[in-house]
Amino acid sequence: MRTIVWVLLLFSLLAFSFFNWKSVEVQIWSNLVLETKLPALVIVSFLLGLLPMWLLHRASAWRARRRIAALETATHKMSAPAATPTPTATPPVSPPRDDFAPPPANPVDPEPTKP
Repeated sequence: MRTIVWVLLLFSLLAFSFFNWKSVEVQIWSNLVLETKLPALVIVSFLLGLLPMWLLHRASAWRARRRIAALETATHKMSAPAATPTPTATPPVSPPRDDFAPPPANPVDPEPTKP
């Protein structure tokens, strides 16, 4: 649909330009006169009117996208289950090892070792 509107706008601009290809004088100041073709004057006037409104539209759309993203983030954080902190258990403390101590006697061993 948008393409059809742009094509119709372009066609009407071309038809206007074809039938109104005349030079016009635009008095800017008392001693400054601009002589230009009428279609160029119409196109420049159209763009000067369109540009501020287009920029305003883009800025409001950008602001709306930012607000929506912030609300989605807040909603996502609220709906996510809260992480429950797990209590950190302290590991059991074992007595220090003495590597130079003799091995414990085996009470099940029937024969004592002879030196």
